[in-house]
Amino acid sequence: MQATRILPDLQASLLCEDIRQEASGNLILIGVIGYINVQQIPAMAMKLCVLNRWTAGIGNFHETVKMIATDGKSVLRENKTQISLPTPNHHFTSGTVFGQPKFESAGVYYIEVYVDDILKIRYPVPVTLVNPAAGKTPQGDAAAKL
Repeated sequence: MQATRILPDLQASLLCEDIRQEASGNLILIGVIGYINVQQIPAMAMKLCVLNRWTAGIGNFHETVKMIATDGKSVLRENKTQISLPTPNHHFTSGTVFGQPKFESAGVYYIEVYVDDILKIRYPVPVTLVNPAAGKTPQGDAAAKL
């Protein structure tokens, strides 16, 4: 008996400033983000992008990407995408763009990625208020700055 539906694996999920496509079709990630430094609160980014790559599944699925507030529950942004994997040897890459997300407070925000309402990954995105004069935090000065 041949499987007609296998839930896919999330091979990678990265938060970045932008996703671009080369003429060859390959993707370029601009500014991969581990944390965000801001000089004032509230702060707003131009955009944040989430790149997800799915593999090892069979069938059609719904991907949901959420940006969660510092309370760990409130959904600030949400995007849904249809995924189709004809065989386990295929992969599907999705790019979600959250336009102008606003950070009302410093603290830890989260990115959550679901497939068919099953949470596959939840990762933190710390937003830190930096000293505007020094422009530095304990993480150093290599963080994304809004």
